[in-house]
Amino acid sequence: MTKSSGRILDGGSRPEAGTEPKPVVVTRAEERDGPLCTELRSLGLPVLVWAAVRVMPADTAALEQALSRADAFDWIVFTSRHGVAAVTGRLPAPPPGMRTAAVGRATAAVLEQRGWPVDLIPGEPSAGGLVAAFAASGAARGARVLYPASSRALPTLAAGLTHLGAEVTTVEAYRLVSGTSLDVDACRGWIARQGVGVVTFASPSAVVELESALGKEDFARLLGTAPAVAIGPTTARALTQRGYTPTLAESATLRGLALTSLNAVRAGPSSRGTS
Repeated sequence: MTKSSGRILDGGSRPEAGTEPKPVVVTRAEERDGPLCTELRSLGLPVLVWAAVRVMPADTAALEQALSRADAFDWIVFTSRHGVAAVTGRLPAPPPGMRTAAVGRATAAVLEQRGWPVDLIPGEPSAGGLVAAFAASGAARGARVLYPASSRALPTLAAGLTHLGAEVTTVEAYRLVSGTSLDVDACRGWIARQGVGVVTFASPSAVVELESALGKEDFARLLGTAPAVAIGPTTARALTQRGYTPTLAESATLRGLALTSLNAVRAGPSSRGTS
C-alpha cells in the first residue's frame, strides 16, 4: 500500500486574497477525494490526509444472523454511516414494525438516501444524546434493540439503553484499525516546521491512533501550534482527556467540521495542548 506522503491537495478559491492558508489535516478514514477533503477544498483550504484509522469489513456472521431475524427487534440504532452501509447492503428496508434511530442528522441523511425512514434523532449528536432521546420518549423500556456497532464502539449507548430497560443486541458491523498508510516521517516534518493550520478529528479512534502513531511528544507539538477541531462531543472528550482544548464543529457533519476549520484557519492557533 502506498503511504500518504503529506502532499498538499490544492483548494479552490483562497479564504483571503493574497494569502496561502496552512493546510488542514484530515485524520478520518478517507482518500484524497473523500467527502471531508472535498468540503475543505470547496472552501479554498489545502488538505493533508493523515488517515489515522481505516474502516475494514468485519466478520459478518453475527450481523447476518441478527438481520435474518430483524422482525424480532423493535428498534435498530445507528451511530455512523459505516453501520448504515453494512446493514442496508444486506437489508434494503426495515421490516414492518421496526423503528430506526440515528445518532445525528448526518447519519440520518445517509439512511434516508437509502430509503430508510428515521424515527428518532437526538438534539445532541452523540451516543449520550441518543440515550437521552430514548429516555425522553420512553421508547426504550421493554424494547428489543439491535445495535450494529464498530469494533471500537464505546459502551455508552448499549449500557445507557440497557439501563433504561431495553434488551440490546450489539453486533460488530465493521472494524476500525490503525491507518497503516500514514507516513509518520512526513507528518513529523510538517510538525517540525509548524506547517499545519488545523487538525480535524471525526472520531475518538482517530485521536487515539494519531497520538499512537506520532508519539505523545510530536502529538503535543502538533496540537500546540495547530488548533484541533472535533466533530462532536464524544470526539472532543477524547482530546480533553489528553489535556487539549478542541473547538467543537458548528454541526456534527462533515460540512460543519469544514466550516469550523475555515474559521479556525482565519483565527489562527487558538487551542494548544497543555500536557
